[in-house]
Amino acid sequence: MIRSHLVDTRPLRTSRPFRAFWAGTAVSQFGGSMSSFALLYYVWEISHSPVVVGLVGLVVAVPLVVCGLIGGHLADTVDRRALLLWSRSAQLVVSAATAALVISGVRSIPVVFVMIALTSALSSLAAPVAQTVPPMLLGGTELSAGLALTRLAGQLALMTGPAIGGVLVATIGVGACLVVDSVTFLAALWGISRLPRHAPRPSAAGEPEGGTRVLGGLMFVVRTPVILGAFLVDICAMVLALPAALFPVINAERFGGSPMTLGLMLPAIGLGGVLAGLFSGRLTAYPRQGLIMLISCAVWGAATAAFGAAPTLPLALAALVVAGAADTFTVVSRGTMVQSATPDELRGRVSSLDYLVGAGGPSIGDLRAGTIAGLTSGAISCILGGLACVAGAGAIAAANPGLRRWRLATAPRSRRPESSSA
Repeated sequence: MIRSHLVDTRPLRTSRPFRAFWAGTAVSQFGGSMSSFALLYYVWEISHSPVVVGLVGLVVAVPLVVCGLIGGHLADTVDRRALLLWSRSAQLVVSAATAALVISGVRSIPVVFVMIALTSALSSLAAPVAQTVPPMLLGGTELSAGLALTRLAGQLALMTGPAIGGVLVATIGVGACLVVDSVTFLAALWGISRLPRHAPRPSAAGEPEGGTRVLGGLMFVVRTPVILGAFLVDICAMVLALPAALFPVINAERFGGSPMTLGLMLPAIGLGGVLAGLFSGRLTAYPRQGLIMLISCAVWGAATAAFGAAPTLPLALAALVVAGAADTFTVVSRGTMVQSATPDELRGRVSSLDYLVGAGGPSIGDLRAGTIAGLTSGAISCILGGLACVAGAGAIAAANPGLRRWRLATAPRSRRPESSSA
């Protein structure tokens, strides 16, 4: 009985390319989580302004939108493995350059913002391509299990990266985290090299050629209410209730402002995600993924509001653990629906839109949270956003019955060859 609730590890046993890609990505995500924490703290240390910290979201969002769309288009037109290898290699170079600048003593907000923007551009170029990898190799319930494993690795990175990063920042400095990030990209490159080549499929019948093809994914999403509803749920959660930009503010307002205390907040979300991932077996096998996503979004909002209202650090961290669990279920269910309902010839472009929603939403949410916190306080911004998210999830559930009723087809699709040869 207990075993049926545990995470489904079949994709790691049945697909060698998926196993290698998952492991390499997991290591790289650890470095990226540490780097993101360190840079956010660095901006706060230089500026001591919640508005400037919130602007990090805008700096990330602009290249994210442009390069995310380009990455989705390229994923449907060029070899996906080659594109991933090139973009991750470029990220390694930018990460190393950022580390060199910080270690050399650069304390300029514009310079740091430029490096954050470059990192966002390259990450956004690669992310839609990376999202197409699991459905290339897995099908049916193995796909949802693979997405749960992917999310579990990300949450482990979120839990350990900032915690270790907080210790490194307090003892060595921000630059140490960025050096680790650079090195971990080597693991990502190894995992990508084990993937099979993926030649682009012909365009769908009647689909326009050239630059107009970029709009193909958007038109498909607009015509598919379930996918559109899934995107709206995630926008609601990330724009209204993401508390990450408020962590330095609330940490300074209530908990003394120590980087080690700040380093516990993202890991608390990660811990919730890890627990949810470890016990995701029943939920990834449950066919009504839309219902899971709606409930999880509401729980995320309520937990975020509770974090803002918590009078002590233990209660605040407990609320973040609940939020992290809800977030994992939201992401896995959304990914399962989007990837299952999208044909392969459109998957790159739809994945780019999925990425824009999943990554761009937090960037806008950071800007919203920081702006409101500057006008009021970090706690008020957090509480108002969380309550608005709960209301938004309810409104979407009422307006989109198809999303509530959507069911996952359990019959596995045929998988691509396991060979990683050219």
